[in-house]
Amino acid sequence: MTDVLANVSNDLAAIVAAASPGVVRVEARRRLPASGIVWSADGLIVTAHHVVEQEEEVKVGLADGRTVPASLVGRDPTTDIALLRAQASGLTPLPWAEPDTAKVGHLVLALGRPGPSVLATLGVVSALGEGWRTSLGGRIDRLLQTDAAMYPGFSGGPLMDASGHALGPNTTALLRGLSLTVPAPTVRRVVETLLAHGRVRRGYLGVGAQPVRLPSALEAQLGQPTGLLLVSVEPSSPGGQAGLLMGDTIVAFDGQPTRRLEDLLGQLTAERIGRTVSVRIIRGGQVQERSVTIGARDE
Repeated sequence: MTDVLANVSNDLAAIVAAASPGVVRVEARRRLPASGIVWSADGLIVTAHHVVEQEEEVKVGLADGRTVPASLVGRDPTTDIALLRAQASGLTPLPWAEPDTAKVGHLVLALGRPGPSVLATLGVVSALGEGWRTSLGGRIDRLLQTDAAMYPGFSGGPLMDASGHALGPNTTALLRGLSLTVPAPTVRRVVETLLAHGRVRRGYLGVGAQPVRLPSALEAQLGQPTGLLLVSVEPSSPGGQAGLLMGDTIVAFDGQPTRRLEDLLGQLTAERIGRTVSVRIIRGGQVQERSVTIGARDE
């Protein structure tokens, strides 16, 4: 038994040592630095959007002890991903794992470099799920939750599997109270978009909304218990130009029921920009239809 534990310990230490060159320190906020992952040898660094509080004078701490300047290539708040370009070359990218290789109960290591040395915590994959939308409408290809402790400064660092591959960057900002990992397919998609355009385009209506319970008669008529009450409408926005008013309740968008804010945000994808769609609303207790042309917002 002692030999088994010693072998496991040695294997985990070897994973940390091998991954260490691909884990960097990200200095982009006044308080404790965060962590990042080397994406490419020519200096591309993936980190968490929420730790990049300043876009000027960003620095990246490398495994060899150097601290180099970095610039922001782009960011996507909806998936909590930011892409930096460090003024360095010859870096060591981490190997990436596909999310379907992870199983609930698998051992994983969360790595971070908030200081000069790489740090590690051990845990297991505690939950896996289907693709989902964040509260801001970003599409995450798979839910990946771990119980590995995320110490201050670990955000943006990688979650490593037992084969020494990165499952994705860790974040505590997408769902309150949960340690999640943004899976490799999501990271790859966002990075490619940021490299091509410097931003992620999202559909835009120009309205503020909150869930509201529908009266029982309308609930029975529409077959849904809630809708989205409009608490603000920008006059010159796509929603304002379509005649939407504060106090309207959206119950369907482009033929899909709208019960929660995530339902609406999930419909405002880049592919829909410029399309005219039908919006079903409740106004004065009556169900009405409006047409709105989806605008664009650059994140």
